[in-house]
Amino acid sequence: MNSYTINRRQFLYLGTCSLCAGLTLGSPAFAAFEETTNNSSQGNQGSIFQNDAPEELWEWSREAKFYQKSQQDASVTCTTCPNFCVLSPGDRSVCRSKVNKNGRLYTLCYGNPCAVHMDPVEKKPLFHFKPGSRVFSLATTGCNFRCLNCQNWQISQSKPSEVRHQDMFPGEIIRAARNEGASCIAYTYSEPITFYEYMLDTAKKAKSEGMDNLLISNGFINQDPLLKLCPYIDGANINLKAFSEEIYRTLNGGNLEPVLRTLKTLFDQGVHLEMTNLVIPGYTEDEDMLKKMCNWILENVGPDNPLHLLRFIPRYKLDKVSPTPVSTLKKFRKIAMQEGVRYVYIGNTNYSPGLNTFCHGCGELILERKGYILGENNLDGNSCKSCGTKIPGVW
Repeated sequence: MNSYTINRRQFLYLGTCSLCAGLTLGSPAFAAFEETTNNSSQGNQGSIFQNDAPEELWEWSREAKFYQKSQQDASVTCTTCPNFCVLSPGDRSVCRSKVNKNGRLYTLCYGNPCAVHMDPVEKKPLFHFKPGSRVFSLATTGCNFRCLNCQNWQISQSKPSEVRHQDMFPGEIIRAARNEGASCIAYTYSEPITFYEYMLDTAKKAKSEGMDNLLISNGFINQDPLLKLCPYIDGANINLKAFSEEIYRTLNGGNLEPVLRTLKTLFDQGVHLEMTNLVIPGYTEDEDMLKKMCNWILENVGPDNPLHLLRFIPRYKLDKVSPTPVSTLKKFRKIAMQEGVRYVYIGNTNYSPGLNTFCHGCGELILERKGYILGENNLDGNSCKSCGTKIPGVW
């Protein structure tokens, strides 16, 4: 075990998450309000609450960056994500990670990750972003969705006080990542939008010290917080869960439109973008829906952003639904490529062609993958060795 973990509480190690929001709440008249948090990376400096606060608020709280105060009473509206939670004093947000304390909104997820792990970048999944890179991954509790199929529901559907966590403030994250030989920090596993303040401060510090930042998210975030984050994010994989408002409400407790806006914003801001779609029998196993999704992708972010079609494995509240047949994934991959998406991958299977990268110019193998292990590499810089076609990505 590395030195930075010897005397700390045990980590909760978790794998890749099918990102898991609640109801969109209305709001009365509010006055716009944005506070600058204390960005200290040392221990408990800048702690908001003292002895009068509930235990979970003590050292891991910071004032939220995006919220509005009511002009009528002590309630506040969180404006980080499209849930727009309206909270009276003492109320907790849908994501379980923000609280109204005396008319101000505080995040409870700052410097207290419950999952910290070293991963290959391919696990995120990001196939066109510095293949073979080692990534320092972290998450706190909470999610602004309520996905019935969540893989990491033990942390995504929990309060910060309900799980073991590690005390690691932004500066400690950077030092730990460097000690592990990581070139990137990934905000992942649960839902990074839930720990937005912690992610933003860590990403700023990482960027200033020459490290990349990766956002692995459901994309359910409002425009202002996203634009403030974009300058510090180098790559993103957004879980486009379905191309149906009805399915988003039923399966995830959210809605589609804000996610589409996030995809377009990331693309417009020059962030390397990949997308994930979980093919769930009875929900998203629909060829017409797939075609509509591909057409939207082509019209709004172009043909070069990789699409990962993932096999569904029964989990959480969808444990009675059958796994996706591999034959369905093969068929969907073919359809997506016929529609014009150039790079379509298949995940959660051992189907090798669905993991490999092929040149969209000549069809030759560019990069072979065996699970998360890289094999044959026919890239010449960022181009195909066979025909010279430029392969989109960060190589």
